[in-house]
Amino acid sequence: MDKVMEMKHITKIFPGTIANDDVTFELLKGETHVLLGENGAGKTTLMNILYGLYQPEKGDIFFNGQVSKINNPNDAIKLGIGMVHQHFMLIDKFTVTENIILGIEPKIGLKIDMKKAINDVKQLAEKYAFNIEPTAKIEDISVGQQQKVEILKALYRGADILILDEPTAVLTPQEIDELGTIIDNLKKEGKSFILITHKLKEVMKMSDRVTIIRRGKVTGTVYTKETSIDELAELMVGRKVNLTVNKSEAKIGKDMLVVENLQVKNHRGILAVKGVNLTVRAGEIVGIAGVDGNGQTELVEALTGLIKPQDGKVMLDGKDIFNKTPREISDSGVGHVPEDRQKRGLILDFSLFENSILGLYHKLPFSKGIIMKYNEIRKHSQRLISEFDVRTPSDEVTAGSLSGGNQQKLIVAREISKNPNILIAAQPTRGLDVGAIEYIHKRIVEERDKGKAVLLVSLELDEILSLSDRIAVMYDGNVVDILERKDADERKLGILMAGGTVKNDKEVRDGE
Repeated sequence: MDKVMEMKHITKIFPGTIANDDVTFELLKGETHVLLGENGAGKTTLMNILYGLYQPEKGDIFFNGQVSKINNPNDAIKLGIGMVHQHFMLIDKFTVTENIILGIEPKIGLKIDMKKAINDVKQLAEKYAFNIEPTAKIEDISVGQQQKVEILKALYRGADILILDEPTAVLTPQEIDELGTIIDNLKKEGKSFILITHKLKEVMKMSDRVTIIRRGKVTGTVYTKETSIDELAELMVGRKVNLTVNKSEAKIGKDMLVVENLQVKNHRGILAVKGVNLTVRAGEIVGIAGVDGNGQTELVEALTGLIKPQDGKVMLDGKDIFNKTPREISDSGVGHVPEDRQKRGLILDFSLFENSILGLYHKLPFSKGIIMKYNEIRKHSQRLISEFDVRTPSDEVTAGSLSGGNQQKLIVAREISKNPNILIAAQPTRGLDVGAIEYIHKRIVEERDKGKAVLLVSLELDEILSLSDRIAVMYDGNVVDILERKDADERKLGILMAGGTVKNDKEVRDGE
């Protein structure tokens, strides 16, 4: 196989940290090469250099054996590089076509030739078997489809090398399989892929080779066929990682959260939660499984005060919290790890120490009246950073400057530190590496063992099965079944998630 690209001896330094330390990385034509590493290891930084978003202090980039200077993304695009970022760069109010052609619109005179643009996008989507409506608005399509739009945007610009940053972080199991098929089809056309990830199951399924980066340095490059999940985990973290969750039998207490006939509309005014009944008891973890978009987001946002429910009843430890404000609900003893860390979990322009007291700033010891006590705030933030291993030069940097996984660790640390009666955790390990997942899982189980109630919402079936004592499955805005953990497996949950039913271990698919 020919080398299409090589990065040699790349060094990139940010204030207080060496993000890439003499890194060498190569890509062959028609291969999927995974960049694997912990949060903050330097994977995204390296790819941002390749895409022209950063300039290295040292090192060279070669294309087909020739040194190339990439000063900005336009240079990268001219060289045939496309990048799909972890947080998609799409304009919600624009259509699929408008997003894809942005900046290189076909024109008739001074006017955009929208008819040609729609036709071009339609043909491109059909060529790669992407089931996407060119005139649909981005805000009206699923996350999986938005990712396809990002890939089409890169292909429309003539990309031969596609960089996908955490491509499976927001996808359902079915969408992950679809993405694997898309990658395979594009590789047959001679395209090459670089995936930035730390999801080891996907690495084993999707890649040809893996380069592991730890704390800015390459620790090895291996052929996927010749390695294992355990070996990759150890190369990535630098120690043996326990990939199974150890937990004792649950000691069930009183009903902590009781939800009756809850009805919630989504942002478009359509009923998304259609009369949900659910109880979470002290000392147990109730997992909610479901394909993305079946009402889980609206359920969590209604329980935490972020949107107003239409009808129903919500009791926390005997106290009515239905339709209360987010602060009233938080002060009642609800901790909330939101699914969108950047929109809901952090203020990105604020420092880490300011973010560490969101939801707590009005309480002692952090403030007295209108006076903030910064000594106490800094002590608190430094304790969380140390305890949860948030990789940062200091607690003074902005939350927006951290890697996605370290942002997530800060949120989980803050919410657990509130000592809530119930912890509502939506996608708590999204974007985390195996070492961090192991730690977050351990902390969630510790909360349960302290007698706290935990409501876990996750698209990761492995996570639901590993942590939950009971599993509620949501489909089309309803809880269609609640299974004891011992009665649940991936097959049964998959059937329920697709709208089927499971009776006496026999499956009945919807409509049969």
